[in-house]
Amino acid sequence: MAVVLSRAVAVVLAVLAIAFSIVSPSVDAQTIPPASAPAPPPVSDGTSIDQGVAYVLMLAALVLTYLIHPLDASSSHNFF
Repeated sequence: MAVVLSRAVAVVLAVLAIAFSIVSPSVDAQTIPPASAPAPPPVSDGTSIDQGVAYVLMLAALVLTYLIHPLDASSSHNFF
């Protein structure tokens, strides 16, 4: 029984493969006209540069905060 079932599955797969190989070339029947020129590369409008500068400044502020905080916490001055 298992041999007959596996043979039937193989026949069905073979028929589907043949049908697909016959039909698939007709899918590309409509040709697209060639493009006149490739699209120009994207141009930066400055927002990505501004965002990069902002991230660097925030990182510098974070590093300075963690460097200055131990000095401030260990001081003996009472400001408030």
